[in-house]
Amino acid sequence: MPITLPLKTAPEVVAAFEKSYHVIANDLLHDLEHVHKMPQVGVERMRKMLEHNVMGGKMNRGLAVIDTLMIIAQGQGRVLSQEDIFRAHVAGWAIEWLQACFLVADDIMDQSHTRRGKPCWYRVPGVGLEAVNDALALEGHIYIFLKKHFKSQAYYGDLLDLVHEVAYLTELGQMIDMLTAPEGDVDLSRFSLDRHAYIVVHKTSYYSFYLSVAMALMIAGISDERAFTQAKAILLPLGEYFQVQDDYLDAYADPEVLGKIGTDIEDNKCSWLINMALARCSTEQRAVLDANYGRKDAQCIDAIKRVYVDLGLESVFEQYEDASQKRITKLIKDIDVSLGVPPEVYVSFMNKIYKRSK
Repeated sequence: MPITLPLKTAPEVVAAFEKSYHVIANDLLHDLEHVHKMPQVGVERMRKMLEHNVMGGKMNRGLAVIDTLMIIAQGQGRVLSQEDIFRAHVAGWAIEWLQACFLVADDIMDQSHTRRGKPCWYRVPGVGLEAVNDALALEGHIYIFLKKHFKSQAYYGDLLDLVHEVAYLTELGQMIDMLTAPEGDVDLSRFSLDRHAYIVVHKTSYYSFYLSVAMALMIAGISDERAFTQAKAILLPLGEYFQVQDDYLDAYADPEVLGKIGTDIEDNKCSWLINMALARCSTEQRAVLDANYGRKDAQCIDAIKRVYVDLGLESVFEQYEDASQKRITKLIKDIDVSLGVPPEVYVSFMNKIYKRSK
């Protein structure tokens, strides 16, 4: 039976996933009030915090758990039970909760102003640096609801290990990102393509790509360690390619299409573009990069973009994208299907991101 691969998650799947958020959040809030005897002011504050930070994103990471599980089930020729679907929802929301935890903390460290079209949580009146504790609470919630819904499963311990490991690896990526490009301290000599690769693999690939698939494998009953190693070998490079796309689109995409104005240049980000420029620039161009990168000034940003244009980085990216697509497609083609994971799991990710414009 052929496996169908929709380019977008079906609306009814998205709606069911969103409905499960309310089940999980209401359980947490109920326990705060009735088990932990939290004063009502705290319960309402937690409710507001969840609605502001967990909801409102694109939910791609969480939805990837159920999408992947559905593809595996098609490959196995079976229909998923409602229990399997709900567990996939819970696992997916664990990733969305983890994302919220990271973003609340990241916005404080970056002194950001807005997130998803709203003020960053720490900038909401009455929140401030209390958001640090909120980020910790968000991570704590994950283990509460994973315990409730997965403790009876044989893979529960492995699932906890997975979440702990991915969270830790993401935090390592954030540490090196902050050390490489600290706020208000521009030093391009800290940048390199190797440093960029370390940051994006640890900060993006593990929790944005590998975690969703690894969770789905566990729920599908796949326990062979080789299947997880194989998934990692494909999804980490895929996540790196995704982040390079993000870096490129930040400077080159139409803001109307992208949905935001790129700020990597003024924010002193260790992006793929600046690293490619540093690897190719002349002495004169290097002086322009040093004098203008990381400055919140329109003329400085324009000066950096002119260097990018002069170096032909648009063409360099197109070559990188084509080479990445070919390399990752070969990795997918060469997988061992006897491990129980259809190649369509990985093809679905590539289909969604190759040549994307936002």
